[in-house]
Amino acid sequence: MLDVPAKLKAYEGLGVEFSARDDEQYIAACPFTGKARKLYVHGETGKYLRPAPGQATLNVVDMAREDLQLDLRAALHAAANHGTATLERNVPVTTDGNSQTVRISVRRLADTDASEGLTLVSFQDVAGPVPPKPAHRRRAAGSPEAQRIEDMARELAYTRENLQATIEEQQASNEELKSTNEELQSTNEELQSTNEELETSKEELQSVNEELITVNAELQAKIEELAGMQNDMKNLLDSINIGTIFLDRDLIIRRFTRETARVYRLVPTDVGRPLADIKSMGENDDLAGQARSVLDSLASRECEIRTVGGASYLARIQPYRTLDNVIDGVVLTFTDISQRAEGEAMVKAARALAEAIVDTVREALVVLDANLKVVGASRSFYRRFQVTSGDTLGRRIYELGNGQWDIPALRELLETILPRDQSFDGFVVEQEFPVIGRCKMVLNARRVVGNPSQAPLILLAMEQARSPEGALAGHSDDLLPPNG
Repeated sequence: MLDVPAKLKAYEGLGVEFSARDDEQYIAACPFTGKARKLYVHGETGKYLRPAPGQATLNVVDMAREDLQLDLRAALHAAANHGTATLERNVPVTTDGNSQTVRISVRRLADTDASEGLTLVSFQDVAGPVPPKPAHRRRAAGSPEAQRIEDMARELAYTRENLQATIEEQQASNEELKSTNEELQSTNEELQSTNEELETSKEELQSVNEELITVNAELQAKIEELAGMQNDMKNLLDSINIGTIFLDRDLIIRRFTRETARVYRLVPTDVGRPLADIKSMGENDDLAGQARSVLDSLASRECEIRTVGGASYLARIQPYRTLDNVIDGVVLTFTDISQRAEGEAMVKAARALAEAIVDTVREALVVLDANLKVVGASRSFYRRFQVTSGDTLGRRIYELGNGQWDIPALRELLETILPRDQSFDGFVVEQEFPVIGRCKMVLNARRVVGNPSQAPLILLAMEQARSPEGALAGHSDDLLPPNG
């Protein structure tokens, strides 16, 4: 296809050539592409073509005079669809009240690069009456009625041709409409399919939306549960009065409880700082170093620290384990043991006082447990019997020395004290003891009940007999069982 300037030059060449051949005629050249658009005009065509009322158009049929439209449409249709040329067709045209015969010719041009798809339409005025055809000349001269019949026959033939052209155009239009209808039906089916897909997508989206609503509700419940657990944990940590510090792998403070302020002067802005940068109120403690050791060895540690204010705390250092058993830091807890420390100090002081009193008494004293094992002895006992604590403590009283305390009567008395809550006084023992020789002793025993959770003890006192031998013997016989 040529571009527009090249085709215009080709049209100008066609016009010049045709004008040179028929210079007395007025010719219009136009292509017919279904709408018969006028592309090039040569000569004066105002008597045959005029602008159509309404929207501007270059359609030759729409621009033709009313008397020319029917014949021109039929000729263009025959040329375009069948390639049939219409040559020198005389058509009466009324212009400004004057009737004139116009001869039109329509033929397709040869398909060349310059005239592809072009149709040449020519208009020529016919001067004077139309010359009759030779075949009908005698009839026309003989009778005006015959001339009228001939004109009517010619008009009928034209009408038939125009009707046939109209029918063919209508059929073509129907085919186009049918094709358009099929395309619309196909489009409608595609739209219905698309609509069904959209309905399916809508249902899927509704299902996904319902699932998201369910998941959102579950997440909301989890959030509420987590908030409740956090509140419970906060109240738990606040109620147990145990200071807690959570450290990460780099011993950076992640969070802490308010009770920690008694050991470390922590404020909320200290979160994110290393523990080593915070000075402890403990005396000579290296908790940061111990925390690093726990993180390396994964072994928990405990130590007691004492603050400058005199309070005592039990510090526990443990690895921070996640639910997946992953070590993610260290946890330090500080339990106030000030009262326990004071109690232990008081117990130690009381024990030291009791031991001092026992060591001061001149009588030999021995403390036995429920299994009659020696758990303690006075200094007088060690000095009188010439024994050491290594030979005495942890051994049953019947095993001391060479078994001199393994007396059936004494065994029975000692073994009946605890179940019956009894005591005895003045039990005389005369035995041969190592180192000190034969000696006569008077024994007194008492049950000592301390803490109810602990087993009772037996305090056995020994003193050397100083009374006359007959009185002691009688007293001893009163204490011995009948089988002696």
